[in-house]
Amino acid sequence: MLQQTQVSRVLPAFPRFLRRFPTLRALSRVPLGEVLREWSGLGYNRRARDLHRISRMSSSLPRTVAGLDALPGVGSYTASAVACFAYDERTAFADTNIRRVLGRTILGRIATDREAVELDARFGSKREPARWHHALMDIGATICLAKRPRCDMCPVRMTCQYDGVQGPRRRKQSPFGASDRRVRGAIVRYLAMSTGRVKLDALRRGIKDARVPRLVQVLAREGLVEVSSGRVRLPAR
Repeated sequence: MLQQTQVSRVLPAFPRFLRRFPTLRALSRVPLGEVLREWSGLGYNRRARDLHRISRMSSSLPRTVAGLDALPGVGSYTASAVACFAYDERTAFADTNIRRVLGRTILGRIATDREAVELDARFGSKREPARWHHALMDIGATICLAKRPRCDMCPVRMTCQYDGVQGPRRRKQSPFGASDRRVRGAIVRYLAMSTGRVKLDALRRGIKDARVPRLVQVLAREGLVEVSSGRVRLPAR
């Protein structure tokens, strides 16, 4: 849930989701449409689809990075993070905060993904890997900020190589309001609030965007909606 979604949105959603689906077995027994309804508001609905697929593969999760990485929708970062935080496995990985903290401290700039993983593998705690990664993430989220780092409060300020000069700025993403992702999310939310099939024309009028018919077809190919005779609904299986 936390991947590319703000903590403030996840905090109320996570316990609610677990009350509805306390185990993988419980998750596997409901149609995907029910999972998407509980996921509504978090965005990136493919994550819910992949989690549902995983639940139907087994009643328990692998405990190794390789086993987790083989699951649908789980990449190397997620596999390593789950293995570390859930099973205390010593494994190297890096999110945005870890890249910033390790990069600035050791290289004097934000590290690339590959550099950050290499630094993490070299300097990470062998005895308490979960605590180490929690600390890096917390420092990045509260002290080593992207725009205005609070260097005077940083616990590693005496050895940090960062001189306060920002590196080259990344290309700005297109505004979310104009993106296909916003419309895709709006389609799923609209269907989540509907009790049955919705006519495609009614869906387009309700969302007020000409891209709706095209994106409905994209969502259907991804297994996130079902289309039949000009009507759309969330998956019933």
